[in-house]
Amino acid sequence: MTAPFTEEAFAKINLTLRVIGRRPDGYHELDSLVVFARVSDHLTFTPGPAFDLTVQGPTADAAGPISDNLVLRAARALGERVTPLQVGQFTLTKGLPVAAGIGGGSADAAAALRLLARANRLALDDPRVMDAARAAGADVPVCVDPRPRRMQGIGEILSAPLKLPNLPAVLVNPGVGVPTKDVFAILGALPIAGTPSQTNDEVPDRDEALLAYLADNGNDLEPAAMTLQPVIGEVLAALRALPGCRFARMSGAGATCFGLFASDAAAETAARRLREVRSRWWVEATTLGDPKA
Repeated sequence: MTAPFTEEAFAKINLTLRVIGRRPDGYHELDSLVVFARVSDHLTFTPGPAFDLTVQGPTADAAGPISDNLVLRAARALGERVTPLQVGQFTLTKGLPVAAGIGGGSADAAAALRLLARANRLALDDPRVMDAARAAGADVPVCVDPRPRRMQGIGEILSAPLKLPNLPAVLVNPGVGVPTKDVFAILGALPIAGTPSQTNDEVPDRDEALLAYLADNGNDLEPAAMTLQPVIGEVLAALRALPGCRFARMSGAGATCFGLFASDAAAETAARRLREVRSRWWVEATTLGDPKA
């Protein structure tokens, strides 16, 4: 029996997120600084006669029907572009919160593409792999090679990997889902007139300068998400009240928020303290940046 291939599907964190406007097709043009956390779902792939998926783990029940899972959507999209393609059985162990603003489903789909690329000896930058990623979802391309990047357009315009400092952090989700479409509906972004210009200002690669950059570049979705789920405001207040928290913000469309700390030890201490008073919240000490560095 062929041994399974394995991949981690790392959580995607939007350090910044600017909404430029709504396109005629209904999608929104974005500009976001994306990093990845060293917390993940886990995906295995065993070659076999057909694509199939089993979902297990702490958050499996919240992941929705298997027929809608982005793992299978990405796999089938690649199968439409690469012939013949080695297919097989996926097993997804879900540990990340669902509908949480950290790209869990997109990271799972990207991990599936990495597994299939390995099994079929395809390069990750093979145009067919990235085309399948775009077909699977707007956030999937940036997750295929999970390193810090600038993400623009609707997610398809990616910068080269950025060299950013590792950021000790605490991630917190209060256990509520926030549908992205509802957040954008409240935001009510204006239509884009003409072709949007890309922003190419330099992202600082030193700790203090990066914190200043984040303070000057926010998450446009945060107020709308807090309108839907006011508990997000409680999460941010709780993070900011933790000793040593240097900065706190919501990721993506929410409800997961991150707090940045000066050291891994400070983040671990803060996470323990928060779990003591908010035992129902998902709280993880981690590092943001390049999870494989």
